[in-house]
Amino acid sequence: MNNDQLKKLGLAVIETEMSAIAALKPRIDDNFADACQLLLDCKGRVVVTGMGKSGHIGGKIAATLASTGTPAFFVHPGEASHGDLGMITDKDVVLALSNSGETHELLTIVPIIKRLAVPLISMTGNSKSTLAQEADINLDISVEKEACPLGLAPTSSTTVTLVMGDALAVACLEAQGFTAEDFALSHPGGSLGRRLLLHVADIMHTDDDIPRVAANASLRDALLEMTRKKLGMTAIVDSNNKLLGIFTDGDLRRTLDKNIDIHSASINDVMTSNCKTIKKNILAAEALKVMEDKKINAIVVVDDDNTLTGAINMHDLLRAGVV
Repeated sequence: MNNDQLKKLGLAVIETEMSAIAALKPRIDDNFADACQLLLDCKGRVVVTGMGKSGHIGGKIAATLASTGTPAFFVHPGEASHGDLGMITDKDVVLALSNSGETHELLTIVPIIKRLAVPLISMTGNSKSTLAQEADINLDISVEKEACPLGLAPTSSTTVTLVMGDALAVACLEAQGFTAEDFALSHPGGSLGRRLLLHVADIMHTDDDIPRVAANASLRDALLEMTRKKLGMTAIVDSNNKLLGIFTDGDLRRTLDKNIDIHSASINDVMTSNCKTIKKNILAAEALKVMEDKKINAIVVVDDDNTLTGAINMHDLLRAGVV
C-alpha cells in the first residue's frame, strides 16, 4: 500500500468512531442520570469490572473516577471468582462492562453482587443481554459497526465505552463541586500537581537572598548586587523596604544604548518604576503566565502595602517543574 491508501484507511477508522460517539448523545438520558445518582450516593467505592478489552477500558474508567472525586478501583472478574469478591462491600456500587452482555466471568459473579444488595450498573452493547437485564441500570454502548474492517477487533465499541465512562466521571465531578485544587491533591507528584499546588511563596527568594538596593545607590552598586544574587535583576527600595522600582539586565542594555556613564549614574535615574509585581499567595503557574505575558524573566513579590517580600525568576520556575 502507498501512503495515500494508508492515510485513507486511518481516516476511515476515525470517521467510524466519530459516528459511534455521536450516536451516544440521545443515550445521555434518565438512565444516565440515575447511574450518576447511584455513583454520587455511594458510601463506599465504585468497583469497575470487565474482561479483555473491556477490562482495559474499565481500568481507565476506574482511574478517571478515582482522580476526579469518586473513589473507585478495578477488579478483574476472573480473579473475583477466586477471592477478590471479598473486596466488594455492601456500601459499594459495581460498574460492569461487557459489549456482548454475556461475558461468562461477569455473569458468574452477578448472583454474589445481588446477594450483597450492591447496586449494579452495566454498560453493554445489547440491552436484552443477561447482564443488562440483571443490572439495576444499563447504559447502552452499542455501535453500528467496529472500525476494524473484519468487524472483529473491539475498536468503536471500546471507544464508546470509554467516552460513556468519561461522561459519568465528569458529570459526578461537576455535581460534587470538585475543584482544580482537589484534583491536584490526588496528583501531587506530577506536573499537574505542581502547577495546581505550588505557590509563589513556596519557591521565591526571601530575606537576604532578595537582590535590593537603596534609591540613592549608584548604578555600579546595583550591578554588583545583581551579580551577587544571580537573579538578573535588583529591586530598589526606600528606607522602609517599600518597592520603588526594579532594574534588570534589559534595563542595563537600554542604559548602555543611552551612553550613560555606569560608573557615576545613580540607580534612581535609570530604574524602571511602576514595575509589574505579584503576591506570594498566587500560584506559581499564575506567576509564569504574568512573566510570559510581560516578556520578563524575573519579577518581585510584594505584600498589600507594597513592601518587598520576595523575588523569583524563570530559572526558579524551571527548577520547580512549573515550566
